[in-house]
Amino acid sequence: MTFLSKVRCGAILTIGFALAAMASVSVSAQTPTPTPTPQPSPLPVSTAKPADVATMDAIVASLYDVISGPPGKRDWDRFRSLFYPGARLIPTGRRQTGEVGSRVLTPDDYIQRSSPLLEKDGFFEREISRRTEKFANIAHLFSTYESRHRKDDPKPFARGINSIQMTNDGKRWWIVTVFWQAEDEKSPLPAEYLRTRN
Repeated sequence: MTFLSKVRCGAILTIGFALAAMASVSVSAQTPTPTPTPQPSPLPVSTAKPADVATMDAIVASLYDVISGPPGKRDWDRFRSLFYPGARLIPTGRRQTGEVGSRVLTPDDYIQRSSPLLEKDGFFEREISRRTEKFANIAHLFSTYESRHRKDDPKPFARGINSIQMTNDGKRWWIVTVFWQAEDEKSPLPAEYLRTRN
């Protein structure tokens, strides 16, 4: 190989290495960074009272009890302790336009939005009927409710249905979702959801 040939060969090799390096950079720039595997949500800081979550009846009673009361503070740590990590509360209703819409809230969103009114005006909500479906460790309850500002108000100012989904992890019951809608003129509560619970 002549000197000129060696120079040309070296130049070609150098260009080849440069192109390979550029291609490597280009490929690495185009290769997306792997998405980190989502970690499970931590358990709530608030520890539930065992009696609050021992049975389906107990956790439903606790849910109604913790938001109810005369004007004054609620035990929001107790409220949080009822919900599974990632749980949602979803109020649904008819807008003034006639459309029906929903809003998805975390337990803390619900506390932030509802606590001023509950603690200022007083609020009492109780279950008046229930239909339950259960399989293994999951359950779905249609819990019919009525709401009053004072416990002794002769008539409720609202009634509706809380659609409650729950799970049991082998140790206790957790609320996964509360999805609710109040009755209105277009959607009165049907008789089947006013019967004695089963």
